[in-house]
Amino acid sequence: MIHRIALAFCLITTQATAAPEAYRLDTARSTVGFTYDFPIGDNRGTMPITAADMRIDLGNLSASRIDVTLNATGVRAGFPFAAEAMKGSELLDAARHPAITFRSTAITGTLQESRITGLLTVRGVTHPVTLTAGLYRQAETDPKDLSHLTILLTGTLNRHSFGASGYATLVGPEIGLRIVAQVER
Repeated sequence: MIHRIALAFCLITTQATAAPEAYRLDTARSTVGFTYDFPIGDNRGTMPITAADMRIDLGNLSASRIDVTLNATGVRAGFPFAAEAMKGSELLDAARHPAITFRSTAITGTLQESRITGLLTVRGVTHPVTLTAGLYRQAETDPKDLSHLTILLTGTLNRHSFGASGYATLVGPEIGLRIVAQVER
């Protein structure tokens, strides 16, 4: 389903607003998905979003701002062993660092193809990351109605950069990200 998200939404073709506006994240319909290199089983997982503050300027993306907090203790993976290992001290260390945060520092590009650079904090370690993003008008909405949007973000990160180096002989260093955020003004 997630891999077909782009087919379910029409691209926004109008830039209508003149200043950043607050958008509320629909946490029930939004997902933070990730993939990891593992020799057996399902190598996908999800993590719940606990908070989001989004100020989006559709007419001037560079004026937009995004702050998101994820719940590391709620990580889910393809099989229970993987989820418990991810929460443990060798990877996310969720007992000591239950929150993962992202704060944007720059947004460039167009509504259909932008880059969001920000500071990602995992395990108390902060590094800059850049994600590719697209904003889409939700299906079944009027083309002029930009109050209900879907944001698709993708990217990768190296888990070792954040000290999440456990199980290095079993799990590859690259983590793929696919975030689908349903938002409304």
